[in-house]
Amino acid sequence: MTGTQKNANNYSSIFLHKWDAGGKDYNSRDASGTNPPLSFPTADWLRAEVDLAESGEAQSTRARRAAEWLRSARSWRSARRPGFGGGWRAQPMGSRGPAPGGATPIVCFFFLPPLLSLGSHGDHCLLLPSVQSPPTFGFLLDIDGVLVRGHKVIPAAVEAFRKLVNSQGQLRVPVVFVTNAGNILQHHKAQELSSLLGFKVDPNQVILSHSPMKLFSQFHARRMLVSGQGPLVENARALGFQNVVTVDELRTAFPVLDMVDLERRPKTTPLLRSDFPAIEGVLLLGEPVRWETNLQLIMDILLSNGNPGTGLATAPYPHLPVLACNMDLLWMAEAKMPRFGHGTFLLCLETIYRKVTGKELRYEGLMGKPSILTYLYAEDLIRQQAERRGWAAPIQKLYAVGDNPMSDVYGANMFHQYLQKSKHERTEDPGAGGLGKQQPSATQSCTSILVCTGVYSPSGPESLEPPQGREEPPFHGHRDFNFSPELMEASHIVNDMNEAVQLVFCKEGWAS
Repeated sequence: MTGTQKNANNYSSIFLHKWDAGGKDYNSRDASGTNPPLSFPTADWLRAEVDLAESGEAQSTRARRAAEWLRSARSWRSARRPGFGGGWRAQPMGSRGPAPGGATPIVCFFFLPPLLSLGSHGDHCLLLPSVQSPPTFGFLLDIDGVLVRGHKVIPAAVEAFRKLVNSQGQLRVPVVFVTNAGNILQHHKAQELSSLLGFKVDPNQVILSHSPMKLFSQFHARRMLVSGQGPLVENARALGFQNVVTVDELRTAFPVLDMVDLERRPKTTPLLRSDFPAIEGVLLLGEPVRWETNLQLIMDILLSNGNPGTGLATAPYPHLPVLACNMDLLWMAEAKMPRFGHGTFLLCLETIYRKVTGKELRYEGLMGKPSILTYLYAEDLIRQQAERRGWAAPIQKLYAVGDNPMSDVYGANMFHQYLQKSKHERTEDPGAGGLGKQQPSATQSCTSILVCTGVYSPSGPESLEPPQGREEPPFHGHRDFNFSPELMEASHIVNDMNEAVQLVFCKEGWAS
């Protein structure tokens, strides 16, 4: 943590307001039975004056007004008053004397725990109480390494959701959980999150790595080989694929294809199958359990044009369509070091295919972070969520919180870049198979926030600092995404999810 961050951690969020009430207590009522009116300087005004004060530029009228206002606030006397919620009554000092009519201007200070946006730029702010307006921002939250480690919830995540959820158990702002996991059903993941976080998470708030495959309807009627683990068939059907074959089913039909494990080799040579319908494409939904079996049988399908019982003199190219999701090279569980992710499996498959054929393995679609297609899908769910809650204001800003510089930060920054370009021209995601943006959007920005509770550690192997003797850090992204070092730089780096929420609320002028 930098010196700026440490200093900012010592700041308290101060809620300031003035009341001209003739010396009445804060909780007293006027003749009409209502509280006296309050007048507030705006949050933007105070932030501007704080910036001027910190830069030493206090020559403007506004800066002098701010200085005078803050001086009067500091000259409080220590008479604690009931009903002030722990604040203090203050008698301003200066040449103006008492207010007309004997009324005493009151300055109330509410000292709260640090409400900080302590990002990589040392942000801090003063918040003011106000009637909460509908949100114009939303959160895209990673799960592993941000909210949980394995099956254990991270305490800071629980604290963060105390700020995000109101007393009725409803989210105060739109939130979508965007994970590169895919070996679970969507509604089961929602139930799991509900149990861990202590409030109801709807399935339509959860995006798994393969969720955008629903958009690839041109392949839904094909007979597809599916690789991964967990409820593969159920997930594939939920995505729209109704005719799927698992790797285990293919292995059972053609037992001589799987020869690495000596104990699983057939003891006799079975008859070749001629009644097995051809495979017409491949779905890669996540890392499988037996990598050698899956790699071998997927290669057999690609090299035989979907007919593994036959042999072809020349491998067809282009090969059968391949849809893949979750490009994470590594991910973080309970172990101290990162674990292999599906991105490592894809790297193995691509390397084998290139070595055997001399050509590149091609994908019709790559989904999961950092694919822009996943962020477009998440953006649409954020919009739908806001509509269901009746929030009329358009969601203009997204904040993406993650622990992986390559998938979370790179993806959020690339999506932000996409949003800026799409204002002027039509752009496409390199992993979207030609699928463009479906409809105009009000989203103007996507801000990346990196936490230190998962894959990323400032001093760990995933540090953004290049190794000694190298000019840039290693690129852990997928082959089909160009390496842009600046896209791996998070807009903000915070300790955990709780600080991330504090940061965003501070930037948006929201009280936690």
